Amino acid sequence: MGEMTFSSEPGKSGIRALWEKNGGIMIAAACLVLIVLAWVLEKQEMQAGAVILFVLAYVVGGYRKAWEGLETLIKEKDLDVDLLMVVAAVGAASIGYWLDGAVLIFIFCLSGALEEYSMEKTNQDIAAILKYRPEEAVRLKGESEEKIKASQLQKDDIVLVRPGERIPCDGTILEGSSAVDQSTITGESIPVDKTLNDAVFAGTINGQGALRILVTKAAEDTLLSRIIHMVQEAKSELPPSQLFVERFEGIYAKCVVLLALLLMILPPYLFGWTWEDTIYRAMIFLVVASPCALVSSIMPAILSGISNAARKGVLFKGGIHLEGIGNIQTVVFDKTGTLTEGKPKVTDVYPAQGVTETELLYLAASLEKLSQHPIAKAILDHAEDRQIMLEPAAAMQAVTGLGVSGIVNHTTCLIGKRSLLHNLVIGEEQQAVAERLEADGKTVVYVEAGGRFAGMLAVQDIVRAQAAEAVAQLRAMNKHVVMLTGDARHTAEAIARQVGIEEIHAEMLPDGKLNIIKELSRKYGKVAMVGDGVNDAPALAAASIGIAMGAAGSDVALETANVVLMNDDITKIPYAITLGSRTSRVIKQNISFALAVILILVVSNFWGGLNLPSGVVSHEGSTLAVILSGLRLLR
Repeated sequence: MGEMTFSSEPGKSGIRALWEKNGGIMIAAACLVLIVLAWVLEKQEMQAGAVILFVLAYVVGGYRKAWEGLETLIKEKDLDVDLLMVVAAVGAASIGYWLDGAVLIFIFCLSGALEEYSMEKTNQDIAAILKYRPEEAVRLKGESEEKIKASQLQKDDIVLVRPGERIPCDGTILEGSSAVDQSTITGESIPVDKTLNDAVFAGTINGQGALRILVTKAAEDTLLSRIIHMVQEAKSELPPSQLFVERFEGIYAKCVVLLALLLMILPPYLFGWTWEDTIYRAMIFLVVASPCALVSSIMPAILSGISNAARKGVLFKGGIHLEGIGNIQTVVFDKTGTLTEGKPKVTDVYPAQGVTETELLYLAASLEKLSQHPIAKAILDHAEDRQIMLEPAAAMQAVTGLGVSGIVNHTTCLIGKRSLLHNLVIGEEQQAVAERLEADGKTVVYVEAGGRFAGMLAVQDIVRAQAAEAVAQLRAMNKHVVMLTGDARHTAEAIARQVGIEEIHAEMLPDGKLNIIKELSRKYGKVAMVGDGVNDAPALAAASIGIAMGAAGSDVALETANVVLMNDDITKIPYAITLGSRTSRVIKQNISFALAVILILVVSNFWGGLNLPSGVVSHEGSTLAVILSGLRLLR
C-alpha cells in the first residue's frame, strides 16, 4: 500500500473529506430543497422561476446517474436503469409534468447515495487490520541493534522484541521466554507461554520477557499479511443477489427503451394514430413504466428494518445484509469473546486439608500481586472481591512457563503448573478433582506453602449468560449451529456442552476458520459467522453474513462484519434472522405489487384510454403504497 499524504490546507482537506464521505447525501438533499422551492413557486403561479428550479433539481440530482448511464452506453454498449430513470424524468418534463420527473430523480438519487454510504463503510476493514502490523522492528547484527521498517524484514533475520511490544514477524524464539498474547491471531483468551524454538506470529503482543526471534517468513508471507489478503479476496466477491439485480437492470432498461422507441414510430402505421397522439402515448408509457415504484419497493422497507434493528441494538451496515440474513441456514460462533466473555475468572477454589479458602486466596494473590499475567489478574480480582488484604511476596521470581515463587509470611511458596511443584504430594481425591476441572476446560493452578500442598484454583473464560438461550432459539428455528475456536479441543468441548452446541472445530488458525466457513457454505447453504477478533476477520468476510460483537469486538472485526451487535447480546441474532425474513417477504410483496401496477397502467395506456394525469396519479399512488408498506417494518 502506498504512503498516505495529507493536504497542508486543513480547510480544503476537511471539505474534501466531508464531500467524499457524504457527497451523495448532500446532493440528494440539495435536489429535494430545489424541488420544494420549485413546487412553492409553481403554486404561486410563478412558472418561469419554477421551471428554472426544476431544471436545476434535474441537473443536481440526475447528472451523476445520467453520466454513469451514458458511460455504460458508450463504453460497454449497454443500457441500465440509471439512464432509463433520467430519460423517464425528462420525458415527463417534456410534456409539462416537471414535478413528477423531479420526484423520480430525487428518489433514485437518494437510493444511490445510501448504497454508496453503506459500501464506503465496508471498505475500511483493511485499514483497520493494518494497525496490528508493527511499523518498526529492531534487527540484530551481532550485538548491535538496527531499527528498520518491519516490511523490510527478510527470512533468517534476527529481531529483538522487548516486553510489551508487538512481535513484527513470524518466526521462532532463539533466546528468552515470555507469555505471548495471541488473541488477535488465534483467539486464545489466555496468553501462551513461549520459550526456546516455539513459533510466534506477527501482530501478537510480547508479555514480560525479552525475546530474540529468528524470522522464518518475509513480511508479505506472515500470518497477519495472509489475513489481510483473505479479507480483500472475500470482500471482492459479489453476492449472487447483487449480480442478479445488475442483470435485471440491464434487461429492464433495454426493454423499456426499445418499447418506447417502437411506440413513437409504429402506431401511426399500424393503428392510424396521429403523430401527436403517438408521442403523447409514448410519453405516458415512459412515465408509467419508470421503475420509481420498484425502487421504492426496496429502500423504505430496508431503511425501516434497519431502524427497527438499531433500536434493539443491532446495526446493519447495508440493506443487502438485512435481506441476506433472513436466508441464513447455519450460524457459526467463535468461542472466545463471543460465546464467552473473553476474560478469565476464578471459578473454583479447593484448599487442602487444614487450609481455609481465605488463606489459600491470600497466599495465591500475594504471590501473583506483581505479575502481569491474565491468570494472575483473575486471582487478584477474585481476592479483591472477597476483600482479602494482600501484601506482595518477598523475593518473588517468575519461573518461565511454569509459575511464580516467593516468600509470604516468612514461608517459601510456589504457584503455577503441576510440574512446578516437584515434591508436592497430592491425594487421590484432589487429583480426581483436578482432572475433572481440566476436563471441563478449566486451567488448574496449584499452590504450595512450606513444601506442602496448600490447594488449587481453577480459572476459566466464563460463558456469556445468554449464550445457551441464543443457541436454543437458533436450534428451535432449525438452524445448524457450529463453534470455531483456536483453543484446545478439551476446552472447546467443555464450552460447547454448556451452551448446547454439538459441532465444534478446535485449534483453528484464521485460514482454518476460513476453510470451515467455505465447507459449511457448500454443505448447508448460506452461513453467518459471529466473531470478535482479528483472527475472525477472514471468516467474517467470507461468510454470507459476518456478525461482530460491538463492545468486545476488535476494530478489525467491527469493520469487516456486515452486522454489529452493539450490546454484545447474542440473543439478538435469532431476532435479526426473523427481521431479515420479514423484510425479504415485504420486499417481494412490494415488487409484485409495483410490477402489477406498471403492467395495468401500460395496458390501460393503449387500450383503456389512460390520460397523463391519471397515469401520473396512479403511478405515484403505487409508489406511495409501497413506501407505506415498507414502513410496516418500523413496528
